[in-house]
Amino acid sequence: MKAARNGTKDSFEKTKLAMFRKVSFLQRKETGEGKDDAGYMDVSVSDLKHPPPQLSPMPEGLSSQQVVRRLILSSIVQSESSYLDSLKRILQEYQKPLLEPPNLILNHKKVRQIFYRMQEIHQCHSMFQIALASRVAEWDHSEKIGDLFVASFSKSMVLNAYSDYINNFTNAMALIKKACMSKPVFLDFLKKKQASSPDRITLYGLMVKPIQRFPQFILLLQDMLKNTPRSHTDRLPLQLALTELETLAEKLNEQKRLADQEAEIQQIAHSVGDRNLNKLLNSEQRQLSQCELLTEIVYGDKGQILKSKERKVFLLNDTLICANVNLKGPPDISSLVPLGPKYTVKWCAPLLQTQVVEVGQDSPQSLLNTWGRKIFLGPPRLYQELEELQHDLAVVKEVSLLVGTLNGTYQNLNSTVSQDWCLALQRLIRLKEEEIQSADKCRLRLSVPGRPDKSGHPVSIMVVFNTPSPLSKISWVNRLHLAKIAQRQENTLGWESAEEDGRKKGPFSCPLLTCRLPVFSSKTHTLKLEAALHSPSQYSLLGFCTVSTSLPQGYLWVAGGGGSSNHGQVEIFSLNRATPRLVKTVPLRAPVLCLEYVKEPCPSEEEREAEKTQTAAKIGNIICVGLQDGSIHVYSSVDTAVQCLLTLVNADSSPVLCLKYSLAFLFAGLANGKVAVYHRRTGGEISLLWDVDSCRLVSLGSQPVCTLLTLEEAVWASCANQVTVIQGSSLNTESFQAHSDPGNSVSHMVHSGAGVWMAFTWGSSIHLFHTETLEPLQEVKISTRTTHLTPGQVSVSSLLICQGLLWVGTSQGIILTFPVPTLEGIPKITGHVMSLNAHCGPVDFLMSISSTLASDLLRRDSVLNGSEEGNVGRDEGGQRLEHSSYPQDSQTPPPTEEKPKRLLLQYRLHSTCQLPGKVLTAQPEQGSPRAPHDSLEHSPEHSSIYEVNEDPDVWVRGRPRERVKEVEPRRSKVTSTAIFSGGRGYRRIAQLASVDPCSDSTENTLLVWQLPLTLSQ
Repeated sequence: MKAARNGTKDSFEKTKLAMFRKVSFLQRKETGEGKDDAGYMDVSVSDLKHPPPQLSPMPEGLSSQQVVRRLILSSIVQSESSYLDSLKRILQEYQKPLLEPPNLILNHKKVRQIFYRMQEIHQCHSMFQIALASRVAEWDHSEKIGDLFVASFSKSMVLNAYSDYINNFTNAMALIKKACMSKPVFLDFLKKKQASSPDRITLYGLMVKPIQRFPQFILLLQDMLKNTPRSHTDRLPLQLALTELETLAEKLNEQKRLADQEAEIQQIAHSVGDRNLNKLLNSEQRQLSQCELLTEIVYGDKGQILKSKERKVFLLNDTLICANVNLKGPPDISSLVPLGPKYTVKWCAPLLQTQVVEVGQDSPQSLLNTWGRKIFLGPPRLYQELEELQHDLAVVKEVSLLVGTLNGTYQNLNSTVSQDWCLALQRLIRLKEEEIQSADKCRLRLSVPGRPDKSGHPVSIMVVFNTPSPLSKISWVNRLHLAKIAQRQENTLGWESAEEDGRKKGPFSCPLLTCRLPVFSSKTHTLKLEAALHSPSQYSLLGFCTVSTSLPQGYLWVAGGGGSSNHGQVEIFSLNRATPRLVKTVPLRAPVLCLEYVKEPCPSEEEREAEKTQTAAKIGNIICVGLQDGSIHVYSSVDTAVQCLLTLVNADSSPVLCLKYSLAFLFAGLANGKVAVYHRRTGGEISLLWDVDSCRLVSLGSQPVCTLLTLEEAVWASCANQVTVIQGSSLNTESFQAHSDPGNSVSHMVHSGAGVWMAFTWGSSIHLFHTETLEPLQEVKISTRTTHLTPGQVSVSSLLICQGLLWVGTSQGIILTFPVPTLEGIPKITGHVMSLNAHCGPVDFLMSISSTLASDLLRRDSVLNGSEEGNVGRDEGGQRLEHSSYPQDSQTPPPTEEKPKRLLLQYRLHSTCQLPGKVLTAQPEQGSPRAPHDSLEHSPEHSSIYEVNEDPDVWVRGRPRERVKEVEPRRSKVTSTAIFSGGRGYRRIAQLASVDPCSDSTENTLLVWQLPLTLSQ
């Protein structure tokens, strides 16, 4: 604009060109203000001149894949035609009548605000349809469509139009709602338009379609890619198209999420009377981490529910807000456009003073609620019942000891009967533990600060919420945990972004530094960090507690050696606590250079049948350790029990630099330029371990094999500047040159989608290669991405790809992350952020660990929640268990006259008539002889000790009837992920100054970053 004001012809041409390109300096800071959009040309598309795309009749002789590709193309054409018709309806049936001069239904400025950028979106897809028609017409000759999506949707004009539309969507819906309530003529207009439309779709249903458009495109292109052969010319363009659409969809989804959260905060701010809270809500630093509609529960003194009410709970940066919800509104308006709720703040609490209270962490003593009454919460009552059962078991054990001292032999009172009592009580305890866990799956209990008492002492209030699902409860606990970590000094300014648009980033968009761990802190010698791996373990009791949302469960192995010593060492850290703790140290005779975790393979049906006849114990998951002396130690992976099962040695005793497991083979990259390949055993005492005599060597060159990468059924191996692809069991090889300089070796390789990123021993460049054509696709120079790196003196020392982020560790200790696509597309780099937490020396390794919560724990029901007879569980030995009507933690108050439940302690012993001795009973002896065992006549001993005057309410049995196994639906998985970086010391990088001084530049340190929980199928 400044150039235009200068008045020169050159300046005017620059300005006009910028308008057509829609460059960033012409973008308006405020959207939806009704100003005309001069950056776009009004293009009218004639249906006569440009008819819609239409596929020709299917020719004969097509392969099955070609037929499927034509059907997918037809779906794309129909989907796009339907979408374009919806856009036309919005413009012609709604916007155009409202803007006509005789019409004064609504102010024209508000009309433009409601339909902001709709015209530009329609123009983008009109041009796309013209190109699509041309491509469809020549489909039988070219069968290519991926490049069309790249050309149409990689333009900044598309991103800008959709971004402005999505950012304005919430405001547009609010304007429609307000106009419906204040202008009945506008409400009648919308009703008539909906009634006259053939599909009866509302204006809201039409306007939400642009938000859903790109996810639909992605699904269609994924199907097209699955049915495209690797040799097809359209395969790489389809992968590039997936990359463009995924990147575009991610940006739009993030903007939509931020816009929705901004609207939620504004709704709260309008209902807040507290000036300080209002100031917090309107500050630029505040962010909304999570909000959800929960049910607040108040329990009575017997565990019954006194009342329940829906609340909206908001988690901000440093504040937790609970609000009442008012969803009332005119029904005729709510049917046309969603009505946003009105909130009334009930209470707010500082985040750092809010604690999550799990079952068993509090005593069953009385707690004060907001009204001063004493209440008992439901789960603590169950916890008290568990203690009572444990007490009864101890008493019965003592009784069992006394029964064993009886001089007489009694059929219904002996050690067999008393042991059956103990077994029944033990099962009751297991069922009660599961009932406690089930009751806690959807119950979020928070301890929040209340008003001080009369003496000025602080008072904590227990607030209980029922979440819609176990996933919701897990998410809340995790978000509360991460929000507290985000308040720490090292995370308030944890990352430096290079984005120039100044957009606000969402909470937890960058990993949070959780803790720092010293490693190999021996005073006698110094070891060098070499490698680390995660040995996962699953504990159901930790499934829903606070610890499970801190770090992934399992054990962390950290290995090293060399330095001032000629031996190696492995340190094992337990991750089953809030902070990792060193639990074991394993010394080795040589420095450790690499580690590899190998999962136990799933056996086939034939192998399962063979295992039934074998007596050898299963090995399970194993860990392979490569040493500098050329040996490979194979250890069992069972918690902290470290047992060396096997030692492999290569013929040349060459140091083992890297290890990778693929299919049934173990690949070892050696320092002499060879790859040693070991095959698994299939039988014997050490079943499923590697065969020492099966070693085969694949020679790649004279330089060391620095890194290996498993990719489907092949292994990529680097030697000098060459990368060799080794195919499965045949060991056929194919090589290509990764760098033009023979002296610059490939040091690291990571894989994502259809690409492999590579780093080299010197230089700050990383290169992207296509996994199918082996062609280079992108080169990025790290040193130019930030001013904190010294050009010419920095190299890449480690690489990692995890959850859509490419982590790059440098020789100067600085870590950068680059967002990359996660689907089947090309993982090209679009931007980056730099961590302000760094090491003092090179980043020796980057490693990701993850732990998936068992899907069974996410079931809302449990063994105890079924009311039908025959609900089945399993005991510790795998035996199926049955119970009929075990008492539940009911959420309805029981009748006061109800008699207490009685339990019949019976586990495996159904009758004592087979036991020796006489019947101990108060009934007079029968004159008739005892009926034989096989007689159908009922005799007193059939009931024996289990004889009762009334039938018991609950039978505790151990042998159920078999029940048909039902097919379980797919359940969601919750995954916790953390990133570990290893290097010397720790330092903070100041944004203004150069760097902060190092804490200890000689001490090996692990930096631990945590990512939010992810949900997947």
